[in-house]
Amino acid sequence: MTILITGGAGFIGSNFILYYLENNPDVKIVNIDKLTYAANVSNLASVENNDRYTFIKGDICDRALIERLFTQYEFKGVIHFAAESHVDNSISKPTAFINTNIVGTFNLIDVAKNHWMDAPKSPKPQHKNSRFHHISTDEVYGTLGEHGLFTEQTPYAPNSPYSASKASSDFIVRSYFHTYGMNAVTTNCSNNYGPNQHNEKLIPTIIRKALSGENIPIYGDGKNIRDWLYVKDHCTGIDLVFKKGIAGDTYNIGGKNERNNLYIANRICEILDEMKPKTKSYKNQISFVTDRPGHDYRYAIDASKIETELGWQAHESFETGILKTINWYIKKYNV
Repeated sequence: MTILITGGAGFIGSNFILYYLENNPDVKIVNIDKLTYAANVSNLASVENNDRYTFIKGDICDRALIERLFTQYEFKGVIHFAAESHVDNSISKPTAFINTNIVGTFNLIDVAKNHWMDAPKSPKPQHKNSRFHHISTDEVYGTLGEHGLFTEQTPYAPNSPYSASKASSDFIVRSYFHTYGMNAVTTNCSNNYGPNQHNEKLIPTIIRKALSGENIPIYGDGKNIRDWLYVKDHCTGIDLVFKKGIAGDTYNIGGKNERNNLYIANRICEILDEMKPKTKSYKNQISFVTDRPGHDYRYAIDASKIETELGWQAHESFETGILKTINWYIKKYNV
């Protein structure tokens, strides 16, 4: 069986490809990635010569290319990671988010529908089990107050161009299930962290700035809360939903590790004080900067559906996962 993975040179996609090739020896993967600034082919250096792995540089907005790939490889599954995902960039330059996240997702699922379906609700015999798995985010739900959790029934209320574009793509996938009977599933995850994450994201920024002696920028008062999910735990959840999830369903994947941004900065500094001590604590580098426009206060996911229905569990707490992450970045930066 050959599956198409989009955006596989990015943070979560590259971690997933490494995990999936190791744990599914009968599956071949074709990875299409535009190689924007947030992607890095070196994330996949260990599998570049694997005969079950093929890399194609390309854009999911290039419909003709997507159609050629489906014809050439006869994909039996799509796992769709490719997305513009940095909220700050979506505020300053939203066009790329609309194109990639909305138009790109439409191209993929529409081409898949044309290749897999004879007619609405009628898959071709060889594609009766072919599945489209859409990777989304908890940010489509908007923001939470002090209490409560996002569930699969939480109404959508996106607050940034990024989350609005992801919400749109979720609805496109949903419509293809309800209208055409496409075998489609969606997962909405909380904030990921771990190896291969791009430098612009919060945790790599804190680690990088701390180690380089620069100010560590924290938005506003640092009290914004996120639910943190170690990327390899996310990969096991995606694997389970792709194989066992109910067609048309959505599954929330979260780490049950709510931390505010200031706590994360302080904790990373405390760990670095022990691992790489210097004359003053790294905490002295923490500085507060003007908050981002429309900054959501709190995200937190109720992952009980995937836990009870599919038996998924997060194995890393924030405290264990952040240690692994810091060690990985220390090796990356060679300090």
